[in-house]
Parts: sequence; C-alpha cells; structure tokens
Amino acid sequence: MTETQTQQVEMGPPSQKLESLKTLTAVIYGLHAASFFVGITMLIAIILNYVKRDEVQGTWLESHFRWQIRTFWFSLLWFTVSMLALFAYVGILGFAATAIWFCYRIVKGWLALMDRRPMYEDRPPIGA
Repeated sequence: MTETQTQQVEMGPPSQKLESLKTLTAVIYGLHAASFFVGITMLIAIILNYVKRDEVQGTWLESHFRWQIRTFWFSLLWFTVSMLALFAYVGILGFAATAIWFCYRIVKGWLALMDRRPMYEDRPPIGA
C-alpha cells in the first residue's frame, strides 16, 4: 500500500464496508487463537483469508490478511518440522518455539488491528 493510500484510509471516515471487514479480520484473529483448543478453527481462518482477500485489497486491512496468511503457513511448516524431529526429542523445543511465535503473531496483529494500523510500514527502497 502506498503512503497516499494509507493516508486516505486513515484520514477518511470509516465506511460501513471497511468496518465490516475490520470485524471479519478480528474474527479471523480469534479463529487463529482458538486453534490452540480446537485445531479446525485455523483451517476456517485461512479459508476466510483467501476467500475475502480481494475485498481488502487496497486497504490497510490487506496487510493484516497477508500477516495472517503468512502466520498460518509458517506455523504449519514449523509444526511439521517439529513433528518430524520428535524422534530426537528436539521436536518438543520446536513445538514450544513455534507456539510462542504463533502467539506473538496473533497478539501483535490483533493489537495493531485495534489501533487501526497496518502490519507492515512502507519502507523506502534500499539506497534511497
């Protein structure tokens, strides 16, 4: 998202559609968090991310969807690696580290959402 788009979103009054999408984004964070107790909710969350991704394109919520999608795929990767490493007892540490990282991502994302902040700040190009 460009700086101009970010300013327009922040300065303009929140539309009903944007508020609805913000609520959906919060629900998706909740589904990710609930996956600690009911694992299937993470699958529901990622499906919602992909189905609704086009609707948030060009808004500050787009970065939250990208954050949630990356959180899902990287946690799946590291849980799988940890599962494979269980035979050497290293997997237990992998599970713990992944769970802590996953919690961090959900909390950080949810807090930024409540503050109406995008997850990624625009960075100037290297060497600029």
